[in-house]
Amino acid sequence: MNHRRSRVAALIVRHITEIIQFELKNPKIGMVTITEGKVSADNEFVKIYVSFIGAENPKARLEELQKSKGFIRTELAHRLTTYKTPDIMFVYDDTAERAARLNAALKKDEEWLNKK
Repeated sequence: MNHRRSRVAALIVRHITEIIQFELKNPKIGMVTITEGKVSADNEFVKIYVSFIGAENPKARLEELQKSKGFIRTELAHRLTTYKTPDIMFVYDDTAERAARLNAALKKDEEWLNKK
């Protein structure tokens, strides 16, 4: 990714984070963490990778976030100075959960090795 696209992606991530935190009033979404944002080469689309803190059903929360996409994009358009506002696609990022499962498995193996 070139320098301009990475700057645009960082700006979009910052604005979307602020919109979700301070303006979006949907309690079904809960705490959202945006882990990464990727902008297409033509700035038409942006993929926003999200994770949910302490979520029991992250897929339902992702669906609620998808339902709010129009509001988020409208608010983003007011904040950006670009010609077009990119279409937003939210993607669930389960990296933290996979890391926690891996750490638990490693800890279990370590305990098993220490018992021998």
